[in-house]
Amino acid sequence: MWAFCLAVSASAIHAQETPRNWIDPATGHRIIRLSGDEGGSSLYFHQNTYTPKGDKLIFDTKAGIAAIDVAKLGKEPVKAEVVVPEARAISVAWRTPDVYYRKNGTLMATNIETKATREITALRGSVMNADETLLVGFENDPDAPAKVKELGLPTLVTADLVNRSEPPGRLRPGGRSLAMTVTDIKTGTTKKIHYSTEWLNHLQASPTDPSRVLFCHEGAWHQVDRTWTIRTDGTELKLMHKRTMPYEIEGHEFFSYDGKWIWYDLQTPRSKDFWLAGVNIETSERIRYPIPRGQWSVHYNISRDGQLFAGDGGGPGSVANQTPLPQSRKLDPPGNGQWIYLFTPSSEPAETMNVAGEQIKIGKFHAEKLADLSKHDYRLEPNVTFTPGNKWIVFRSNMHGATHTYAVEVAKAQ
Repeated sequence: MWAFCLAVSASAIHAQETPRNWIDPATGHRIIRLSGDEGGSSLYFHQNTYTPKGDKLIFDTKAGIAAIDVAKLGKEPVKAEVVVPEARAISVAWRTPDVYYRKNGTLMATNIETKATREITALRGSVMNADETLLVGFENDPDAPAKVKELGLPTLVTADLVNRSEPPGRLRPGGRSLAMTVTDIKTGTTKKIHYSTEWLNHLQASPTDPSRVLFCHEGAWHQVDRTWTIRTDGTELKLMHKRTMPYEIEGHEFFSYDGKWIWYDLQTPRSKDFWLAGVNIETSERIRYPIPRGQWSVHYNISRDGQLFAGDGGGPGSVANQTPLPQSRKLDPPGNGQWIYLFTPSSEPAETMNVAGEQIKIGKFHAEKLADLSKHDYRLEPNVTFTPGNKWIVFRSNMHGATHTYAVEVAKAQ
């Protein structure tokens, strides 16, 4: 431990405006602030922020995209280097140390190590595939409704589970006219591979398979079949989770680092029984880990080796602090937990549960609180990620007022 890293009381922590490093008195885990005094924000939980070697982490600052040396975390003071001035990151590539971003409408890439910069394309699209040959995105297309009908594409709503007289909420399903596009970076050729009258969102490229992407059909989660995969040639459109009861919801989906699993938050029904659920793309094997209400998290994530999971808790307005639909009232006393959580799967044999004729494994988690977020305003989502090697969990927080990027050590401080 650094000589200047001191264990301090909660009152001392909050007496400082933005402490740089401390031992969380509620958990015994060390926390380090990664961003400088000007602040900084880590990326959304499924955007890759680490170089392939796992030696560098990037995040956004007012000055631009900054990088730090992950191997030096906890060994010496953090030194964040601005590698791309006046830009905000989209993600780091899966196979090269290039960070992608847009400037003046053009997609750019800068090598984090050499600072060599190149223009990619001015065409729309936000997600680069695993081998950096294709750019995938969405665009408005007035022909989408006709194409959906012509191609017999799914309506993306489980009709027999939806109460049509109930207001859908702020994320109203339907009413869009969209196409999914794939652009060949080398030739500049763009083709449309999928059409929808739903809001397409949450686009992600497989970390390992250049021809597979994951996306969702946004909307009130209890009124849409949300999570889908598709090949970049438009084939193999596949629903990843089929709802089986009214008000069941699932979402905030993400890939495992080997590209074989898709994980997602599942509630059966919303605000009643909470799970972290996974499906193996290749074998269709399914597993669910029950999550106690107080440990439910806005977002979950997985370590590179697939051995650990993390969660970022939930604020007082979250589903964990509400009664199930359709009443949806706040709980008294509150049911949400505001912590960074570490979830370690049990080595005990998993039980099985039959759901709609399908056998699903039921695993068990050991949960540990790593960082106290009781002072965090959850209108800013913490968005946890594991550093390669599983030594730290990175998140963003406003627990001291300004938004900063932090890392909490997985092992307890000695």
